[in-house]
Amino acid sequence: MTAMTVLAADQPLSNAGHTQLVLAALLGIATVVVLIVWARFHPLLGLILGTVVLALVAAVPPEDALTSFVTGLGGTFGSVGLLIALGAMLGKLLADSGGANRIVDTIVDRVGPKQLPWAMAGIAAIIGLPMFFEIGVVILVPLIVLVARRTGVSLMLVGIPALAGLSILHGLVPPHPGPVTAIEFLHADLGYTLLFGLIVAVPTLVIAGPLLARFVDQWVPVHADQAVAAGAGAGAGAVAGTTGGPTAPDARETAEGAGQSAAERPDAVPAEPGTPRAAGATRSPSFAAAIVSIVLPVLLMLIRAIGELTLDDGSSTRKVLDFVGEPSVALLVGVLVAMLAVGRASGMHRGQINDSLGSGLPGVASIMLIVAAGGGFKTVLSDSGVAQVIADAAKGSHISVLLLGWLIAVGIRLATGSATVATVTAAGIVAPLGQTLDKPHLALLVLAVGSGSLFFSHVNDAGFWLVKEYFGLTVWQTIRSWSVMETVISVVAVIFVLILGAIV
Repeated sequence: MTAMTVLAADQPLSNAGHTQLVLAALLGIATVVVLIVWARFHPLLGLILGTVVLALVAAVPPEDALTSFVTGLGGTFGSVGLLIALGAMLGKLLADSGGANRIVDTIVDRVGPKQLPWAMAGIAAIIGLPMFFEIGVVILVPLIVLVARRTGVSLMLVGIPALAGLSILHGLVPPHPGPVTAIEFLHADLGYTLLFGLIVAVPTLVIAGPLLARFVDQWVPVHADQAVAAGAGAGAGAVAGTTGGPTAPDARETAEGAGQSAAERPDAVPAEPGTPRAAGATRSPSFAAAIVSIVLPVLLMLIRAIGELTLDDGSSTRKVLDFVGEPSVALLVGVLVAMLAVGRASGMHRGQINDSLGSGLPGVASIMLIVAAGGGFKTVLSDSGVAQVIADAAKGSHISVLLLGWLIAVGIRLATGSATVATVTAAGIVAPLGQTLDKPHLALLVLAVGSGSLFFSHVNDAGFWLVKEYFGLTVWQTIRSWSVMETVISVVAVIFVLILGAIV
């Protein structure tokens, strides 16, 4: 917390009354929603202009509002931006080296059709640890289509578990930007958030992944050949060709024979869907090396969390664990290990590895700026006194803080379509309530907000259209599959969060 924020907490920047401050918050949030949804503004501009409206209605002096916004933006970018950048670099190297595809090949080749939905959920969860949702979709969708055609399994039976794995990790588990930003805003404990996040994520994935997939398959009976015939396979392959998935020629080959089954055309399916894509990657890294590169950052953070619970504060071992388990340090270690374990192991030389790492950054620049702008909006919300007024009102409503955080995130998610905007804004609104919570419940509040940010993705969400086009679905089919899955994830996750809240 900066000195500016501490001072503002004691001396609000606005002398406006409670009614005016609540109106300022509502109009500020409404501005963000209208600009993003109706006017089609980029979320970065929407958040900036929403902050302007908030400050004007709250009667915050312009120079104070600007200082507050810049302070929040810089602080958030400094704490979260590095994590986003390192995560993107790690994910891109895993894709370019063929490490991600090696994981898919190894697991799929060892399971039967009945276990395939569970295997795809596990694959997505593993790959989703360091990758952002959109990147994970681009990498996994062509592989999902290929696996479904190889085995003859329905596309929804393998697609829903994979999408659920990616979405759950994105919304609940650090070092993804949503949970990390909420941890920063709420001053929550990383160890508790990570532990509870994994505890909530596993049963949620089971329910919203393989189990739900059986019902979705009945509602949306789509097979891989139909998706390819609709152009989904070719589109996915073309995009994935730049991110480490199957090559565009592979996808075209699949599309040309869409009228026949995979059994009738064994030569139409590439023998090795895990073929590396990056220049210089002449061989695939080992399965063990790819797994270690992905899970190492999370293991380091978990070890830190265990140390916080079992070791004396100030001991030398505790200090070492606190350092290596810091998210930015853990991710940096993961990137360095991946450079050797999957980068060099795939045949890439240092220049090609560096090119791969650097090419992962442009795609997340927008996410970094949106999160940072959300930090600026949150700081103005807090410094003006608006957040405290909302917190006081919430305390008087006798609604569970966890449920309140979820409901606020749900509302913003439905309005804006952005899980990141919903997490950032909701965390900023409920931040003052966190001052009354202990460490475990602060971590659960982070998860409640993250759960709400995943509720019912629909036509204003880019992820909705990404899934629709890649799977060759109609809008109604996408709602009955993807949107239903997201809603189940959100509801099931918050139920487990509330159960944990009653236990701890």
